[in-house]
Formats: sequence, C-alpha cells, structure tokens
Amino acid sequence: MEKIKILVLAKQVPDTRNVGKDAMKDDGTVNRGALPAIYNPDDLNALEMALEAKDRLGNAEVYVLTMGPTRAAEIIRESIYRGADEGYLLTDRKFAGSDTLATSYAISQAVRKIDPDLIFCGLQAIDGDTAQVGPQTAEKVDFQQVTYVEKLVEISPNQITLKRRLERGVETVVAPIPALITVHGSANPCRARNVKRVMQYKHARTLTELKEENRENSELFKDRPYLKIEEWSVDTIQADDTHLGLSGSPTKVKTIDNVVLAQKENVVLTSSDADVEELMVDLLKSRVIG
Repeated sequence: MEKIKILVLAKQVPDTRNVGKDAMKDDGTVNRGALPAIYNPDDLNALEMALEAKDRLGNAEVYVLTMGPTRAAEIIRESIYRGADEGYLLTDRKFAGSDTLATSYAISQAVRKIDPDLIFCGLQAIDGDTAQVGPQTAEKVDFQQVTYVEKLVEISPNQITLKRRLERGVETVVAPIPALITVHGSANPCRARNVKRVMQYKHARTLTELKEENRENSELFKDRPYLKIEEWSVDTIQADDTHLGLSGSPTKVKTIDNVVLAQKENVVLTSSDADVEELMVDLLKSRVIG
C-alpha cells in the first residue's frame, strides 16, 4: 500500500508585533528586511494537525512547501525538527511582489508536481490576513476544501472528519480525500522540537545556502542525502511568468498610511475598589466609555 502524502503549506512572515515606521515600502509591499522573520502562527497549527494525521494513519509522510527567498528554508528545517519528513523551497525572483492570486497559482503548480493526498495550511498569514491563498489553491488543483478547522476528529485513507470553528458555534464536517484544510489558530499548538531530529537535520541546506556559506555540497549530500532541501524555481514547476509577481497580481496598493502606536502615559492600579472607581470616573469624564 502506497504511503499517504500529506503536504503543509507554510510561510515565513515578518513579525508584525514589532511594526515600525519602515515596515512598508513606497510601492506598497512589506519591507521584510526591517522586521524579524518568524513561522506564521496559523501554519504551525496546520503543521501539528498534519503530524496528528500522520500519527493516526501510520502509513503517511508529511512534506512542507514554502515560497520565499533563500532564508525561508529555515521554515522547512523548523518543520523537520518538529516531525515533518521533507520540504520544498519555492524560490525565484519572478515570484517577488505576488499577491494572493499569483501566490496561489505558483503554489498550485508546485502542488501538482508533489501530488499530495491531503493539504493543510494556516487559515491566514499575519502579514496579509486575507485567508485567500488556501481556498484559491484548492480551487486551482480541484481539491475539496474545509476551512476554519479547529480539530481533527477522525481520518482514514479515504475520508477525514473535522470540527470547524465558526463565528456562532462549531460544525463537524466529513470530507473525501483528496482535500485541502485551512486550520484555525484555536487548533492544537504545534509540538516542540525533537532534540534528536535537531541534531540529525541541523545541517540540512538548499544548494543556494551552501553556496552562500562557501561550503562544498557534494560530500555533504553524498554521505547524507536526506540533508538536501529541494529548491524549485519557476522553470521547475513549469509556471507561466505572466501569472507571477507584480505583473501577475491584480491587487494594487494605492496609498499607505503609516500608523505607529506609541505609549504616552500609563496608570498603575491596585486591586482596591477605590482605584477601580477612580479609573471609571476618569474614563467617563474623558468619554472613553459611557
């Protein structure tokens, strides 16, 4: 029996908790060099659900696909440390500036090449909050899709049962496989790194990373081929250039307002009723409440 192939779509995003005045460029794109890069939080929930599915099925493998510059390979290493089997880095200058439509097109081309049975991805990314890439990808590869998933209830090689977190309650859905699932941030947090896997895969690299580190790759991959992270370009996935980057992105940013919140004053309260009453009076006087 062939192993079930599970794919996780993950993204390296700028840490929007530390947004400053230089966070956006004049062309409306994110200045990623000005912000530290992190694993998109919802994608970590998706990785955990994929690993849960692997644990339950037994006969499955988890792959990770990420799109971005060379440094985005760190997402793949982090995923492998936590239990994923392999990863693919989709990287090419022609991807730069892609909106959700262009991004989902590139990802769908890679998905066709990987040919997974199940796809998990985060509900949305914190650098865009559109929640569009997952559903758009599902449409392009003709997969059933289930969104806002909070819990994996049951899974078999042919179908999957999921609990969705909706605005006014929860819903249990049974979907046939193949399917794409977008995972809610309220789902189980991702398991911690496995120390043995960190030691085993800490030298995993793409060819470009090895070149940047001025290291010889032939001996490393000859002795330990599992350390090679696949690096795919536009040509690898046979994508049409006209559907990529800024030219393939119908979304255009017209204006940008830089809003940087700064702390001006603060009030320290004790647990006494008098302090709470005084705060309420001040809020009422300033018409913040009431």
